[in-house]
Amino acid sequence: SYTRIPTFKTVIFYQAIYQKNMKKTKLFFVGAAILIGGGTAVHAQSWRNDGAVSLDKQYADYPCVNLLDSTSVTVEPTGQGSFAVCRAVRVQTTAGALQQRILKYDYDPLTAAATFKRVTIYHADGTYTSVDVSKACDYAAPARAIYWGARQIMLELGALQPGDIIDYEIDKKGFTYALLSDAPQSGDDSRFIPPMRGQFYDIVPFWSADPTLRKVYRVSLPAEKEMQFQFYQGSCASSMRYEDGRKVYTFAKDAILPFRREPNMVDFYDAAPKLMMSTTTDWKEKSRWFYGVNEDYGSFTAIPEAQKKVDELIRGKKTELEKVAVLTHWVADNIRYAGISMGKGEGFTLHNLKMNYTDRCGVCKDIAGTLIAFLRMAGFEAFPAMTMAGSRVETIPADHFNHCVAVVKLSDGTMMPLDPTWVPFCRELWSSAEQQQNYLPGTPEGTDLCLTPISDPENHYVRIKAQNTLDEKGTLKGTFTIEAEGQSDSNIRRIFTTGFQSEWAHTMERQLLNVSPKARLKSVDYGRTPKDYQRAPIQITFRYEIPEYALKGDQGEMVFKPFVLNNLYTQVLSYLRIDTSLEKRAYGFKDGCSRLVEMEENLKLPAGYEWQGKEKQDQMDGPGAGFTGYMGQNGNQLQVKTSLRLKKRVYEASDWESFRNAVNTAKGYGEYIVVKK
Repeated sequence: SYTRIPTFKTVIFYQAIYQKNMKKTKLFFVGAAILIGGGTAVHAQSWRNDGAVSLDKQYADYPCVNLLDSTSVTVEPTGQGSFAVCRAVRVQTTAGALQQRILKYDYDPLTAAATFKRVTIYHADGTYTSVDVSKACDYAAPARAIYWGARQIMLELGALQPGDIIDYEIDKKGFTYALLSDAPQSGDDSRFIPPMRGQFYDIVPFWSADPTLRKVYRVSLPAEKEMQFQFYQGSCASSMRYEDGRKVYTFAKDAILPFRREPNMVDFYDAAPKLMMSTTTDWKEKSRWFYGVNEDYGSFTAIPEAQKKVDELIRGKKTELEKVAVLTHWVADNIRYAGISMGKGEGFTLHNLKMNYTDRCGVCKDIAGTLIAFLRMAGFEAFPAMTMAGSRVETIPADHFNHCVAVVKLSDGTMMPLDPTWVPFCRELWSSAEQQQNYLPGTPEGTDLCLTPISDPENHYVRIKAQNTLDEKGTLKGTFTIEAEGQSDSNIRRIFTTGFQSEWAHTMERQLLNVSPKARLKSVDYGRTPKDYQRAPIQITFRYEIPEYALKGDQGEMVFKPFVLNNLYTQVLSYLRIDTSLEKRAYGFKDGCSRLVEMEENLKLPAGYEWQGKEKQDQMDGPGAGFTGYMGQNGNQLQVKTSLRLKKRVYEASDWESFRNAVNTAKGYGEYIVVKK
């Protein structure tokens, strides 16, 4: 029960006696309520051990509290898992009641089945309500871009009140990834056997959005199976016992508070407590399996019409890198991202070339599979690879993957990663938005986990150089040129490669209007074929006029910001969206890409006007970022020149000091300046 009594604790020990066939049944309590002086606290049933669970005052302001979060898994020799997912959630506020009034659970029908086994609501007045689980809805889950038939089960609980405790259990059978099999027939449990038959793995987050008094994960394995595990970024109680001829591993943690999020931090899987386990020996074993399952399926078997296209593309290309580049770019630009459920082949298995080349669409594995087939038809050794876009993959071989790419073996033996899914209309072959990312190639001999290297900031430069004149009325006239390469090029060029041509000029004008709503675009030169991203790095030149750019003061002074640092092309300056007001960070953080940002402006001032500041010069460097800057006046010329080197995509917390100092110093050059006659 739940009672808010200032300066009191309520302790209730009770045992439920259920009366069948009654929708609302009295819950009889065995024991006594004891009032103890002290702070506000709430005690409720321990749903596993018949003890008392104390809800201290630290939980009082949370909408909900998880009294128990328990998962018990029984693994068969085939690797199939039967999951009992149990939750006991206490509603504390009206907001919590709204949050919990509908229970939802996601599953993939190709690989799993999930049902509500029981749901009971315990009320503060000592009664309980048994919810009819037969009224649960099973429906197609919301989807975007990937339509593989994922489903959700949902059960409406109705109106809840603060003090209610929702106790429910979900039965789930299966595994996480899809099989190489036809659509399953009713009653056919073979679909629940993992594709790597006999193997079991799981990745268990030990964090929660709501306070959790106790979280337990229990897995029972056949005695002959060996399992390795590791708890990351924290600790838990763990044990292994022999029960009924099986090995039973138990992991538990108490008093879990919501994990504190920092702006722009790395994925929770890279910072918060998590448990990983696997019966697979190492990543090489998984690599060999991934190679074999796709070779057996015939994912990369050549077809005549595709061979003709490959021959056409590589004709006249003299070096292997030229051939790799032309094939990668064609696949990236011509296979649309759209995942339709095709039954046989989903999951780890890449669809065959016939399907991909005919449909010209698919998800990452189908796009990568097309490139692998193209490379093999061009005479290269090429293989599929799994990767995780967004977080780290650990050494425990538990499949923490969400993306598929390709690798090609060059003549010197180098295994070069390629990602056609992430490089449409991009000058790269592997997107540097994926640098510092683990991947696992599927090869016949077995390959260990790999890591993509850091891409030098110079590979992704963005340079803006302006020649401006300011008159005594405050009107700014001039030109600026923006140049970019790599990921910066892709960002700036996107309007030309994926946008409507009718919007090109308007988009250019909007860049100036971001600086000032009074800006007038006189002309813009982006070349004859800005869509041709392979020809050269992007270069655009603007000519403009901005009346009243400088604000005039009562004593004749003019106030303005340096043009190149005044909200110009901020779309590509992703570091501006990182909150640098934080002095310290506990966790790593991410930017869009490593990047070199160079800004230069020469401003001709009206005759007799002088900058009222002092010459400014800065130089600093560190493991995360470096910066050099200069601002000064020479005659009637005011010059601003800055260079910011952002060295990584994924940063450690220890990089924050150098990153923050460099970025804040760079921002300082964009502050208002005053000139006066």
